[in-house]
Amino acid sequence: MASFENAYVYFTSLPDGINEMVVPCTDGYTIYIDESLNDDDRMRAYKHALKHIDNRDFEGGDEKSVQKIESRAHKKN
Repeated sequence: MASFENAYVYFTSLPDGINEMVVPCTDGYTIYIDESLNDDDRMRAYKHALKHIDNRDFEGGDEKSVQKIESRAHKKN
């Protein structure tokens, strides 16, 4: 997995069932992680977010569905 110097991480309250969220920004990515997760789950959520960045899931426009992106991310453990 690549190293991401411009990934900013914030712990915040997220809707039920959402452990993390990644938002591309002009100088990198912002990763939001659900503050209610324990340390192990926070690390899993962080690594999952980095997979999305590493897979370039935010490039290519609308042709990538969330379902396809998540399916691929969960297959690459």
